[in-house]
Amino acid sequence: MSRQKVNNMEEFAKVSGISRPTLSKFFNDPQSVRTSTRSKIEFALEEYEYRPNIFAINHNRKSTKTIGIVVPYLADPFFAEIVRKIERHCIEAGFWPIVFSAHGEQQLENDALATLQSLRPAGALIAPLGKRSDLDCVKRFTEEVQTVVFDSNVDVGEAFVGSDNIHNVGLIVDYLCETGDAPCFFEMPPVNPNANKRREAYVTAMERLGHAPKVVQVKGTGWNFEKIGLEEGTRLISSGSLPSETILCSNDRLAVGLIAAAYQQGLRVGNGNNCALRIAGHDDHPWSQFTCPPLTTVSQNYEAITERSVGMLFELIDGGGSRQERPEVLFEGKLVLRASA
Repeated sequence: MSRQKVNNMEEFAKVSGISRPTLSKFFNDPQSVRTSTRSKIEFALEEYEYRPNIFAINHNRKSTKTIGIVVPYLADPFFAEIVRKIERHCIEAGFWPIVFSAHGEQQLENDALATLQSLRPAGALIAPLGKRSDLDCVKRFTEEVQTVVFDSNVDVGEAFVGSDNIHNVGLIVDYLCETGDAPCFFEMPPVNPNANKRREAYVTAMERLGHAPKVVQVKGTGWNFEKIGLEEGTRLISSGSLPSETILCSNDRLAVGLIAAAYQQGLRVGNGNNCALRIAGHDDHPWSQFTCPPLTTVSQNYEAITERSVGMLFELIDGGGSRQERPEVLFEGKLVLRASA
């Protein structure tokens, strides 16, 4: 005999023998019903393969269990890893995370925020595009939805959690200067506040050590960092225009492209007399350990950033209001030594 199809909560209440109010209570908070009732509901969910319409449930709640997550570019494994960790923290706390990617475009970021707001989330964790953001739009969203900002410190939301760029860049500049030529700084036109802060931190660290800063800003826009690193690195290497044999890249993805450019130009990257260049980056990107040679970098503390971001958002949700001050929590990274420098 074919299994009876269940289309809605009313039908599920009838076949499961559980009252509609009790089911609503369960879907709002499974721990709020008795253990025996919870077991009966869970068995019926499997038996009839019923999944409630989470959007309809949220629409009827004063406070939903949805957490919105908005990132600039989900195809970047850095953001994919951050989102993965945020999702786990939300799920373990009994919330339902919904993820949006802006794909590097202002209009898509605006659309994501508008769609998310229509779902009446309990709160949101967002990493704005930064320079490309419609800041008025982002600000309006954060005035309506309790929001913690991470990674890209745009002055919106109730709090910011990210990396201490000043400490991190100073750490790797110190190391590179101690072990070889003082580095030049390889960057593209900044796409978010982190890029500006890293350049400023590089200049400060070099001047502190008595070296003249050498910033090399290459052409390129968008989020194709590896392609930009490859094409512009090839141009600079082939024309002999790099001002130092040690290059600190603004992020690991640019460094991945630059390492490929060096290989294609027949230059060996790493330490030693037979190496022509030393290349380092920033982020400890998930791919950085698999480049050839593996990339020396300075890490971001993924776990601490995600755990604190989610924790601060839950504090806002539980408190039911906004903060009087907007705290900024910065986590220091660690030097990750590999063969490229």
